[in-house]
Amino acid sequence: MEIPTSTLFDFAFSPVLAAGGINAPEIPHLGWFTNSILVAIIVTVGVLLFTRMATKKMELIPGGKQNFVEFLIEFLYGQVEGIVGKHVAPKAFPLLATIFIFILSANWFGLLPGVGTVGWGEGNGGFLSLDSVHAPLLRPATADLNMTLALAVVFMVVWVYLSVSELGVWGSLVHIFGPKGGLQGMMKYALMPIFFFVGIIEVISIFFRPASLALRLLGNIFAGETLLVVMGGLGEQVLGAKGILGFLTSVALPIPFYFMEILVGALQATVFTLLCGVYIKLSTSHEEEGEH
Repeated sequence: MEIPTSTLFDFAFSPVLAAGGINAPEIPHLGWFTNSILVAIIVTVGVLLFTRMATKKMELIPGGKQNFVEFLIEFLYGQVEGIVGKHVAPKAFPLLATIFIFILSANWFGLLPGVGTVGWGEGNGGFLSLDSVHAPLLRPATADLNMTLALAVVFMVVWVYLSVSELGVWGSLVHIFGPKGGLQGMMKYALMPIFFFVGIIEVISIFFRPASLALRLLGNIFAGETLLVVMGGLGEQVLGAKGILGFLTSVALPIPFYFMEILVGALQATVFTLLCGVYIKLSTSHEEEGEH
């Protein structure tokens, strides 16, 4: 009997790795609810549950989970304080720590086998068929432009709030367009047009910040995802390996790059958070005294 070749809910398995497009596909019958949104929810709930379990019963002599959470928070707070200063750190820390932990968790979650390879596809694709899945159930959240752009936009909204609350509206405008370096007298007024022009360039760069943050993170994660797929199919496409040998090469060849992508995932979370911290520092510093 011939097996039907295409049904909506044929659940198919493909190789351990797969790369999707820039646009995340929607999960069938769930409308706008995409697979990257599902992964973001899973990561967020996982982080919250772990934190809740670690801090539900705080002990003087902490256990493993509590000790890990306390170490992570203390370490991140020290890094944030070193970037934005002691005065702004309490306000900026919740945002920056959340961004770092979420991006790091989402990046590493995307490396789990089955993410991007288990989903709805063609009925005759069969087990370990790369082209059998056209709508993965799970997809790395940070390989979706919607997610990375949303993170960048949320940061910019909070950045505006922190800047205005620290310097005021007028102070923020003076910080951007006003003379720098403590200039006084005629030199100050003579250079004001130059500083105003530089301020316009700064405003333009501020509008480009969400795009640069989003595309930098997206590009690195998407490129890493694609690299793993290429290495996974190298045995079949170049060496002509089939069957069990093809499966073994699809698993073995990407392993060295898995370790690299673990590092890249941590590095990109650090870079995104570090740039956010630097932007906050630049817009909230008091020129007269460096910081409060």
